[in-house]
Amino acid sequence: MSAFRLSVSELRRLTSGRMPRLAILAMALIPTLYAGLYLWANHDPYDRLDEIPAALVVQDEGATTTDASTGETTTANYGDDVADQLVEDGGFTWVETDEADAESGVRTGRYDAALVVGPEFSADLVSSGEFEPHQASLRLVTNDANNYLATTIAETIVGEVRDAIAAEVGTEAATEFLDGFDEIHTNLADAVDGAGDLQDGAADLDDGAHDLADGATDLSAGAGTAADGAATLADGAQQLSAGTGDLVAGADDLAAGTGTLATGAQSLSSGASDLSAGLEDLRGATADLPDQAQALADGAQQVADGNAEVAGYGDQAAAAASDVVDSLDSWRDDVEQTLVDQGVPQDEIDTILATLDEGRAPVEDAAQKVQGAAGQLDDLADGAAQVSDGATSLAAGADDLRAGVATAADGGADLADGAADLADGAAAAADGAGDLDDGAQQLDSAAGALAVGASDLAHGTADLDAGAQTLAAGTGSLAAGAGDLLTGTGDLHDGLADGLDDVPDLDGETRTETAETIGDPVAVDADSLSSAGTYGAGLAPFFLSLATWIGAYVLFLLVRPLSTRALASGRSALGAALGGWLTPFLLGVVQVVAMLAVTFFALHIDIAHGLGTVLFMILVSATYVAIVQALNVYLGAAGQFLGLVLMLVQLVTAGGTFPWQTIPEPLRSLHQLLPMTYAVEGLRQLMYGGSASTVARDVAVLAGFLVVALAATTYAAVRQRMWTITRLEPELVL
Repeated sequence: MSAFRLSVSELRRLTSGRMPRLAILAMALIPTLYAGLYLWANHDPYDRLDEIPAALVVQDEGATTTDASTGETTTANYGDDVADQLVEDGGFTWVETDEADAESGVRTGRYDAALVVGPEFSADLVSSGEFEPHQASLRLVTNDANNYLATTIAETIVGEVRDAIAAEVGTEAATEFLDGFDEIHTNLADAVDGAGDLQDGAADLDDGAHDLADGATDLSAGAGTAADGAATLADGAQQLSAGTGDLVAGADDLAAGTGTLATGAQSLSSGASDLSAGLEDLRGATADLPDQAQALADGAQQVADGNAEVAGYGDQAAAAASDVVDSLDSWRDDVEQTLVDQGVPQDEIDTILATLDEGRAPVEDAAQKVQGAAGQLDDLADGAAQVSDGATSLAAGADDLRAGVATAADGGADLADGAADLADGAAAAADGAGDLDDGAQQLDSAAGALAVGASDLAHGTADLDAGAQTLAAGTGSLAAGAGDLLTGTGDLHDGLADGLDDVPDLDGETRTETAETIGDPVAVDADSLSSAGTYGAGLAPFFLSLATWIGAYVLFLLVRPLSTRALASGRSALGAALGGWLTPFLLGVVQVVAMLAVTFFALHIDIAHGLGTVLFMILVSATYVAIVQALNVYLGAAGQFLGLVLMLVQLVTAGGTFPWQTIPEPLRSLHQLLPMTYAVEGLRQLMYGGSASTVARDVAVLAGFLVVALAATTYAAVRQRMWTITRLEPELVL
């Protein structure tokens, strides 16, 4: 008998009466009822959270803030914002009440949760912009005795509200922070400009300080030279003063000598007059001529000697006057050169030289007069010498004298005239010597004043030199300090400029965007490679797989896993095994189709690959049927019980709800060894549009389970060809 005929025979047996047909129908619908009801109840529970009552207590008293830059005051009440957001976002049905009622309601189950916003909530939030902020808190009151998931959901909702408020407050704080940066940038830019101006001023100061230092150095050098020149001038002025003193003494002696000369010349004039008279008398008297001639020779010799001495004094006075004049020229040139070398202004030099020139004019006049008088005295001395010689000749030759008396008388007259002229010249020389003495005294006074002034100038220039050296040292330090100041201001400007580049300069729009990013820095971009859509759709692979196992299990409550008649007739064990598997497999196909139809069309769960899902579920049903059949055939009633136990084990190891990695050992190891794991995984890939390679692997694994289960059933069929006491009277019958 073929496997198909065995299956048809079993179907006839099952549909032979009304009740069996109803039983078959009920068994075909059991997976649909289980999966459909469970998925319907959990289709989208988050969409019905507004049916859950929750208490909301808002005690927030609000807070005021003042803008530091504008002085504008604003009032904030974040507690009201929390309440508005909770109401607008849906979630629970929030009932505003007081704290006592909220806690009482959560304790008795009237509220599943309560959220309490304290009175300092806004004040704590606005303190985030201060240096000592306070963390704001929301108090969530829950009671797991009411519902554990309600607690979890409440924590999630409040967490979302907390994140939204935190983002809002963070954005406001970041806005104030960035506004502060903008103000800092503006002020720092002004500081950079000011530092630039300061640097320019420091550069000018540095240049001026170096110029001042150079000038002070030059001044110090010039002051040193001036001090040396002033000292030289003082020495020269002292020498000039000493020379003018000598000039005054010489002028005094000259005045005295010329006075004596004038007196002698007057006497000479009188004597010459007398001589002329005597010569006239001599004309008439020659008796005593020899003696008188000798006396005359002696007197003439005395006169000649006296005139020679007077002429010598006149020459000395003329030489002294010439030396004075020559010294004045040399002193004037030295004084002028010294004053020029010391950098004395030209107008002061001209004044000093004019003073010297005023004192020089009388000296030069007196010197000229003295020199003129000296010439006349020399002439007089020569004449007196000639007279002496003549008198001597007269004395030597009295005879010749007689002959020359007339000539002598004429000479006497000339001598008288010359003596008169000499007297006049001597008087003029005396007057000139007086003028020379007066001029020399004036020159001496001026030279003394010049010496005092030159000494004062020497002391002043010495002080000037010391001060110039101090000034040079100070200006050198000033120049060094100005250089350091220039370097420091340059570093300051560069540092401020670098700091300015580091301080963000954002426009209003950019500051707003940046503040929003800082306040809410992380945006979750949900890039789902595959999506279930709803909570029910997410659980569907697990419950469809579990319902299919349940369907396979209940089928063998009516369907015989193996035809004993086929075994007794000598048919092949494989044919008997396939015949026993084919009937529940066909019924399993009906279960799967009905279950998926309700899932697709009644519950509106979207499936990415509909046909693939149907075919995969048929494979899952075929595998489950083969496994349950093998357990029933191989172990009998114990195998039927083991099928129930295996379902319970797979309920926790398949990873249908939480990730399978969270399962404790040794259940985690069973995850890879049981078929429902691959059924759930394959359904997820097909329903959500996942990996085709994963589906192929799951198909291969399930097909392997199918083949192994059919092989086990075949092996059990071979063993059941032999009847034993245990088979005839089993210990356990279900």
